[in-house]
Amino acid sequence: MLLTFLKSKLHMASVTGAELMYDGSCAIDANLLAAAKMSEFEQIDIYNVTNGKRFTTYIICARAGSGIISMNGAAARKCQIGDRIIIATYASYDGAATAHRPRLVYLRSDNSIERQDG
Repeated sequence: MLLTFLKSKLHMASVTGAELMYDGSCAIDANLLAAAKMSEFEQIDIYNVTNGKRFTTYIICARAGSGIISMNGAAARKCQIGDRIIIATYASYDGAATAHRPRLVYLRSDNSIERQDG
């Protein structure tokens, strides 16, 4: 049996941009993607801590070191610049993989890394 577990999380990211007239996705700083072991075009769930909205989209890679977390296309209707969000990925593992631990990256309000676990 396959069980779905949290794979990785960017916790309390700050939205830096919202581009409505853009192909849908979420642009994320390449350094943050590497830290969280997330990949371009990977499906993500976004939980907006500021307004309570939750939605699914996918990742596009933004310039390394830019601090960018930009909502694009329809996702721009779910977040505003300055909103604090959680970005999560999930993966399915064999039921015996109960020792799995997710990669957790905690961010400051400027999207710099505060600490990492996992």
